[in-house]
Amino acid sequence: MNALILGGTRFMGKHLVQKLITDGHDVTIATRGNAADPFGDRVKRIILDRQNANDLATVFKGKHYDVTIDNLAYCSNDVKILLDSLSTDKYVMTSTVSVYGDKSHENMKESEMDTRKIELKWCNIDDFEYDEIKRQAEAALFQAYPNQKSASVRFPYIFGKDDWTKRLFYYIESIFTQRAMNIDNISARLSFIESSEAGRFLAHVARTDVFGVLNADCIGTISLEEIITYAEKLMGKKAILSTDGEAAPINGAPSFSMDTTLARRSGFEFQRVGDWVYPLVEFWVGELESEK
Repeated sequence: MNALILGGTRFMGKHLVQKLITDGHDVTIATRGNAADPFGDRVKRIILDRQNANDLATVFKGKHYDVTIDNLAYCSNDVKILLDSLSTDKYVMTSTVSVYGDKSHENMKESEMDTRKIELKWCNIDDFEYDEIKRQAEAALFQAYPNQKSASVRFPYIFGKDDWTKRLFYYIESIFTQRAMNIDNISARLSFIESSEAGRFLAHVARTDVFGVLNADCIGTISLEEIITYAEKLMGKKAILSTDGEAAPINGAPSFSMDTTLARRSGFEFQRVGDWVYPLVEFWVGELESEK
């Protein structure tokens, strides 16, 4: 399989590329060229400006890919400028649980947000809030390019050892350094997926005859209270919780999870959330203690 990856140098994109290489596929990564990658001569590379239509048209002229996985499509105009320039049998776009908006709840089904039926608005990344621009990216894909074989993968929060956002790490580090935290959703049942599993699932979608919208989510939910309690026991320290503390990064998130029946029917099995979150907490605590 000849695969093009947009955004394959860090986080889940790196795991996606590694999985495709391991499985013997011909991989090309397209980036701005600002970040190094560990793949050496095992991949081809294209340097481009993802938001520049002329650049994309020039770079992809005369090229064809069996599948394209796009981790950099944030809005409807991003989808348009790429698909107007690109020849690919299948297009897979990374999406988000945020498309469900403020009505999040546990076991959300893909059909609860049908972006084929919402009003399509051609927009740039700064035109609307994050949830709306991602809805519009899906709307552009399914409404403006109905003949393109495609899939949109909706992820929850993605965390891992290589998480550049440091959002979950924040809670562990705050306990370690005794930084006061203001947490407004400590008991909410939240849904996460590990970065390596997110990459493996994208590789699965790329090589499988599955199309349309797919939720990708670990089995089960977990609360920040459970994570904090586990970290406290590891470190022998108590978290400092105060309304006067620094606002925590996942504040405001309600209890939610996504139904993954469609993804599992395609042959993919997800991990249980506790099977990787607790080892991740152990890893971060070890890293912090080694730096003392």
